[in-house]
Amino acid sequence: MKPARKQRLILIGLMLVGLGLAVTFALQAFNQNLMYFFSTTDVVDGKAPANTAFRLGGMVVKGSVVRPGSNLLVSFKLSDFNKEVTVEYTGILPDLFREGQGIVAKGRLDSRGVFVAEEVLAKHDENYMPPEVADSLKKTKEKP
Repeated sequence: MKPARKQRLILIGLMLVGLGLAVTFALQAFNQNLMYFFSTTDVVDGKAPANTAFRLGGMVVKGSVVRPGSNLLVSFKLSDFNKEVTVEYTGILPDLFREGQGIVAKGRLDSRGVFVAEEVLAKHDENYMPPEVADSLKKTKEKP
């Protein structure tokens, strides 16, 4: 085999290895940033991951919003009209956050089974509901 041809084969092999590594790193980064959505029924039924961040959606149960102190901690319940999950959030809630409306919260479950939210997103007008919440509520209503 000629030296020039051997060098080309080595170069092509190194490029393929480099491309394979780049694809592997890109897929790992994508997988780490992937955030799944779960309804409150899924969380209560144990389908949500224990130590992984995910999004939880549902309707804020009327009369469930509690501010147990002078700090920014807020506790409320989310429901998909089937099962309820307690959510705790430390921070300032969006202006549009109200009881009886659909929200999506980003966070993780703690050891008590309480969803500790890092971010709470509320709808932006009276006619909008996050698509995940609407689909989740629709599925729950269809179940016998």
